[in-house]
Amino acid sequence: MRETCDFLVIGSGLAGLSYALKVADRGRVVILSKVAAPVTNTSMAQGGIAAVMSPDDSFENHVRDTLVAGAGLCNEDVVRRVVESAPARIEDLLKWGIKFDVTDPTGNKLSLTREGGHSHRRILHVQDHTGQDIHRELLLRAQAHPNIEFREHSFAIDLICVPRCIGAVVLDRQKNAIVSYFARFTLLATGGAGKTYLYTSNWSGATGDGIAMAYRAGARVANLEFMQFHPTCLYHPSARNFLISEAMRGEGGELVNDKGEAFAKKYHPLGSLAPRDIVARSIDAEMKRSGAPCVFLDITHKPAEMLRERFPVIFRTCLEYGIDMTKQPIPVVPAAHYLCGGVVTNIDGCTDIPGLLAAGETACTGLHGANRLASNSLLECLVFSENAARFSIANLDAFPTPTPAAADVGLPDESDEDEMIVITHMWEEIRRLMWNYVGIVRSNRRLQRAKHRLENILAESQDYYGHMRVHPDIIELRNLALVADLTVQCALMRKESRGIHYNIDFPTLDESRTAQDSILP
Repeated sequence: MRETCDFLVIGSGLAGLSYALKVADRGRVVILSKVAAPVTNTSMAQGGIAAVMSPDDSFENHVRDTLVAGAGLCNEDVVRRVVESAPARIEDLLKWGIKFDVTDPTGNKLSLTREGGHSHRRILHVQDHTGQDIHRELLLRAQAHPNIEFREHSFAIDLICVPRCIGAVVLDRQKNAIVSYFARFTLLATGGAGKTYLYTSNWSGATGDGIAMAYRAGARVANLEFMQFHPTCLYHPSARNFLISEAMRGEGGELVNDKGEAFAKKYHPLGSLAPRDIVARSIDAEMKRSGAPCVFLDITHKPAEMLRERFPVIFRTCLEYGIDMTKQPIPVVPAAHYLCGGVVTNIDGCTDIPGLLAAGETACTGLHGANRLASNSLLECLVFSENAARFSIANLDAFPTPTPAAADVGLPDESDEDEMIVITHMWEEIRRLMWNYVGIVRSNRRLQRAKHRLENILAESQDYYGHMRVHPDIIELRNLALVADLTVQCALMRKESRGIHYNIDFPTLDESRTAQDSILP
């Protein structure tokens, strides 16, 4: 089966939807969604979106905060261009119908909160469900556009490159068929790779698919060692990946240990509002010191009504688990949250492969460096999808519609259901070894052990892919194993500790040379 369009968007999160809405008036857009279109990391984003919107703030402040969080690895030119584009991208959201929280009845003054690493209040939000509201509104608009078509439950397997990218080979899970999509431009917007780790705040499909596809096609990837661990995920035996927003610490929440003692300022002057890598390591150290399974986030000193109003989703969810955050501290632990590396792009979202673009968490744009500043991620999605859309429209004539006959793909048709349980075991092995050996604190020995084990898993996963009927679990295992291996390779390249990446064998920055990206060709 074959389909042709002008713009193929792989992923239905904020980056993919905003790109689609920007290019849809210039051609046919097909959006592939791995499962149902509403299921994305974007929908799970609680905190908000960072932008300079107050006269008390400035672009210079936002740039400086981003550079400090990025630990010397950000591309300053990219940071400036993103920060300076932020107000215009907020205007896009307002025009698309997003109703951010305001501080006065007239709705003329936006409510701005503060999060870790920010020197000023600049986080626009919709209570504690910002991503959900933004995604819902953009999805409705995209679904209503006559030039945008959705293909849900369509799992991209590999890119078609001859040598420019002309589309992708896709498993249509509803028809149980392989479909080749041909397009003038293909945008990778598949999100991150949090599911390479045992504990994560990400949705279950965040398996690094776009990164793996791009690397197999010949694009460079970089800085995969910089997986940001969110300091505060709910710790409860029945809770899987529920995030306790950093905005709660911005509103006065304090981290305390199992004895009720505030400990964060022992590790950094900003205490609970320090950059995420420092807060996550301080929690890790506190847990190891005490042997406790978690720490606690205490915000009981704030008025109960304010907490219910400002954090309704967190309040309701905690209550479902028997935790009343207005009366008792919330048990929390760190979890893999956001990948600062990815497919290397320029400011327009262009990768090394002509016709292939990337935006959002899939991409390594130079904005985040060695550690993402809180709430810069939704901003990055908007800015780079805008840039990629402008580039696509300006270069339509240079990228003619590809000929479908240019690429046919054959895949094995054998099936062995007994072997599927082995694939599940391999998936769990990858996630557990990444958590234990490539987690918040690393060492050369742990990294080498992970590398050795992953070499075997990679070979086995490729064998399954090459000899069994294509199945979503096999595709994910193939991608998961590759991204895990690339992560370890990047971590072994870095002979220092910088930002999120902390190696006890190289506990300091390498001051002898300029900070460099960990790039894999």
